[in-house]
Amino acid sequence: MQQETAHVTGIRALAWLASEDELFDAFLGASGADAGSVRALAAEPGFATSVLDFILQSDAWVIACAEAIGARPEELVQARAVLGGGDQRHWT
Repeated sequence: MQQETAHVTGIRALAWLASEDELFDAFLGASGADAGSVRALAAEPGFATSVLDFILQSDAWVIACAEAIGARPEELVQARAVLGGGDQRHWT
């Protein structure tokens, strides 16, 4: 997956997250962002990484997001790895 594709996936995931009121509020609280700054922050790959990190906390969220944006769940994981430089740690 290319960097640009990963960023677009992150933005699409953000759009899904924003449509989920309770989850979006939890994300804003966890990220320290506010609803007014989200649009500007979305242009930054680091913010897309934080969106994907948040969604990847729950299998149910990953599945729901992937279904809503027309992606495979694995694509969210791949996008996160590309945006974060593949810095996810594997402890096994």
